[in-house]
Amino acid sequence: MIEHGRIDEEALAGYVVGQRWYGSKTREPAHVRVVDEVPLRTSAPPLCSIALAEVRFHEGTHDMYQLPLGARPVADGWREAIVDEADGWTVYDALVDPELARELLRLMRADTTVEGAEGTIELRRLDGADLLDRHAAEPRSVAAEQSNSSVVFGDELILKVYRRLEAGVNPELELLRFLTARGFEHVAALVGWYAYSGVPLDATLGVLQRFVAGVDGWELALDAAAGDPEPFLAAVGRLGEVTGAMHSTLASDPSDPSFAPEESSVEALGLLVASVDEQIDRAFADLPGDVEALAPIAGRGEEVREQLRTLSRLGSMGRVIRHHGDYHLGQVLWTGDDWIVIDFEGEPARSLSERRQKRSPLRDVAGMLRSFAYVASAAPILRGIDAPPDFEQRAREAFLAGYRTTVDPSLLPSGEDAIARLLSVFELEKAIYELRYELDNRPDWVVIPVRGIERLLQARVP
Repeated sequence: MIEHGRIDEEALAGYVVGQRWYGSKTREPAHVRVVDEVPLRTSAPPLCSIALAEVRFHEGTHDMYQLPLGARPVADGWREAIVDEADGWTVYDALVDPELARELLRLMRADTTVEGAEGTIELRRLDGADLLDRHAAEPRSVAAEQSNSSVVFGDELILKVYRRLEAGVNPELELLRFLTARGFEHVAALVGWYAYSGVPLDATLGVLQRFVAGVDGWELALDAAAGDPEPFLAAVGRLGEVTGAMHSTLASDPSDPSFAPEESSVEALGLLVASVDEQIDRAFADLPGDVEALAPIAGRGEEVREQLRTLSRLGSMGRVIRHHGDYHLGQVLWTGDDWIVIDFEGEPARSLSERRQKRSPLRDVAGMLRSFAYVASAAPILRGIDAPPDFEQRAREAFLAGYRTTVDPSLLPSGEDAIARLLSVFELEKAIYELRYELDNRPDWVVIPVRGIERLLQARVP
């Protein structure tokens, strides 16, 4: 076992804070320490364990991170992803070690339970997951990720390891298990998972899925906007169909309390409007006066709020269901024949309990529509070529037409006007979020949410 007392706290802090997946880069930690460590392999080097590292901040708050750790004798000369060297051992990130990455699969295959000092790790396989019984191909890390770490095994399996942990079941595990059990073909099927339960917290640690090769929808759309848009626009209708089928499947089991669709209340609509109204108020109160791109909406905060109130005059929101929660073109893959939906964690800025709440499926739809707007406006920035002037509108129309053919109509508000109004509310909510994000992170992109807000202001409300 790798005893966490061997890892120097300063070395641990330096390692954690320096990783891409570390989520509080603007905050200085007061200390970083391992609060539990569960041994997975102790018989012979390389050793392996899962450590839970607490990052505590000066104001008293803290975050929890998962560290899969490997250890080899210093004499082995291991040099990758080193956390610390102490007591004759080199401690490092286990996911970069093919032998230890395969060890996680082996333990999952065997339905293993392992005890630590403060808690237990369960590594489980999904019933009937025959892929797990095959010899694991040579693993390779996925380098582009920000908040998690993934390892691909050949062209068959992908293991996603959650780095920042929150108490509770990760919605991705719930949604993948539900959709896989019901034979929904447009997700990378769940194969297994592992989770921790103990004194520090109970949390999902990772999921194992079937690996699906495909082209990221965002890149596909950008290429189409800067080149020949017709093949992509033809495929967008199919994406709408897949989205509608996904929502209908998620609403298909009234016997499961976690997934049974529920009638929305008048109070729910009021809470939604109040929440968006507050976001508008905050966003417009903080608008800088020296950004030229903000001119079309400058001083129009009350006008935006009035448009929100007008849009929200509808009798019903339809039914609320479990949904994707962070739906956009970067969350879908085009395989060459069809679409696969990925990354069901929900919006990372929201708490786990918020991400597990049931909401109108139109919230996902609005996210995808905003993504089309981003493609049209980002094409000159990223590809140096203007998108066709009708690109966004044609993508919207194709997607919505496809969606309406497959979604269970009982999930939506009654009547076309009510659907259009609620969809606009969610688009406005998304555009306001984008406005604040771009001002903080990509000022050159502020023009994109500004155009979205301006479009909603100019829209004729039915």
